[in-house]
Amino acid sequence: MKEAIRAWARRIKRDVMVLWFARKHPDTPLLAKVICVLAILYALSPIDLVPDFVPILGYVDDMLLLPALIWLAVRLLPPQVLASCREQANNWMSQQDRKPTSYVGAVIVVLLWGVATYLVWRWISIA
Repeated sequence: MKEAIRAWARRIKRDVMVLWFARKHPDTPLLAKVICVLAILYALSPIDLVPDFVPILGYVDDMLLLPALIWLAVRLLPPQVLASCREQANNWMSQQDRKPTSYVGAVIVVLLWGVATYLVWRWISIA
């Protein structure tokens, strides 16, 4: 079971890299590009939308939200784009030993938490 989880994690990492290359591909439809960018920002952000220390919910977002975004983006990609980007991702992963980081994604997550905190504070102060 441990090996199956590792293989699943490697596929997720590879698919994020596929989306990284697909977002720049000229034949990728606009909706697919938008979903690719969202998935990439979330996957590569050093900050989670729901922090991992939150019981249960902290890991649910990583186990459900990210794979769902990746699945949707991959389904929206034309087959030739998907094949080309998978090849690029495999080449990149064999050459690089690190995962890229998206600080833009981290900023977006922090902004979302800030807006949510402000809205809760306003709701409590009005009530």
